[in-house]
Amino acid sequence: MTSLALFNVDRFLVFTLVLTRISGLVMASPVMGAKEAPMTIRALISLALAVLIMPSQWSVALPYPGGVLVYVLIIAAELVIGLVLGMGITILISGIQLAGDMVSRVGGLALADVFDPSSSTNVPLFSQLLSLVSTAIFMLIGGHRIMMTGLLDTFRTIPPGGCITAFLGPDGATPDILRSIVDLFTLLAAQSFQVGIRAAAPLVAAVLLATLVLGLVSRTLPQLNVMVVGFGLNAMLTFAVFSFALGAVVLVFQDQIAPTLQTLFQALKIPLHSS
Repeated sequence: MTSLALFNVDRFLVFTLVLTRISGLVMASPVMGAKEAPMTIRALISLALAVLIMPSQWSVALPYPGGVLVYVLIIAAELVIGLVLGMGITILISGIQLAGDMVSRVGGLALADVFDPSSSTNVPLFSQLLSLVSTAIFMLIGGHRIMMTGLLDTFRTIPPGGCITAFLGPDGATPDILRSIVDLFTLLAAQSFQVGIRAAAPLVAAVLLATLVLGLVSRTLPQLNVMVVGFGLNAMLTFAVFSFALGAVVLVFQDQIAPTLQTLFQALKIPLHSS
């Protein structure tokens, strides 16, 4: 009975909101949200981070929800904040995967697909390689620490339980952050596509130029079997150009990480000094 008397319902509700926001980030982040990571490990990471952050939110005044439906809406809004932070970089990495898909198809290597556990589909080998490289670069430059700093700052700009007001505005009718999030994902999709095109441009141009040269050679030597020679030549050229252009692809991705994080923080009203 003594233990039940010491149980604070308000603090427990705040803890569930903090845990939900962190869980959204863990589920959608490039590394922790990967399907290769066991669900138990992801749950333990979310719980450990929530326990660490909870003391800073202990004094937050949370209005009593008054009903299960209101509480579910608040939980959903908290989850959206974490998902937005995690999915921003995930969308950017998908642009690098698009570059690998373009290179594989132009180079005639589309048949060399491998199973990707994160998407549960077969993806080209170059897409899987570039995805792993971009994830490693994101971790090496400290992107995971920047995302955690941004998550901590969200608790200052949007305290637990204040998501509904932040999304719908103080009058409950004018969208504020919700409209920013919609515009955010549109902008991130455009930036991701742009990064994919920039990363794949050198390899695609080299393969297309080689195809043009083979076409001219076939006009000069009609007895040459262009289909047989061109398939192997394009594959070797793709691997050769990829080995030289990999550094440029990494730089293209690295240069886009900071603007993407800045866009994420602006949409969630996070101070830009965190980036």
